[in-house]
Amino acid sequence: MASCQTFLCLILLSFSHSFLVTCSEFQVGGDNGWVVPKSKNDDQFYNQWASKNRFKIDDTVHFKYKKDSVLVVTEGEYEKCKSVHPLFFSNNGDTVFKFERPGLFYFISGVSGHCERGQKMIIKVLEQALPPQSENENSTTNSSQKGGAAAMSSTSLTTMVFLLMPFFGVIFM
Repeated sequence: MASCQTFLCLILLSFSHSFLVTCSEFQVGGDNGWVVPKSKNDDQFYNQWASKNRFKIDDTVHFKYKKDSVLVVTEGEYEKCKSVHPLFFSNNGDTVFKFERPGLFYFISGVSGHCERGQKMIIKVLEQALPPQSENENSTTNSSQKGGAAAMSSTSLTTMVFLLMPFFGVIFM
């Protein structure tokens, strides 16, 4: 009897696990951290690092540095390597930045001369994947309606499983 209930619980946990969304934290620059690239040939070091990773909403990037800073800036400020009013600023040596939307994010060092020497990076955060659209579905349905339907169906499945638990408990007793 207990083994059947344990088995049922394991099945329920496996269903609920499929609905969890996982987020990742990326160490900017790997072991090097957020530093001025060692040579002029490394001026694209951080963009190359970023292009090897896939970033999504709710992921974080972790900047480790000493006597420096990290700024999130506009594309124009990124190109100029200068910002008077950054979108985000930190200089505490251990900065975590969370992506809350898809799109491009532009990072530069706030220390004079560092950005010009290659301490800058562009990260592209991917759109959230939507379930495939069926042929019968109206093509004008907006993404918020699709997201709501997906959330509702996963909630309905969870509710149904919990409603059936007592029934299975009675069968296996």
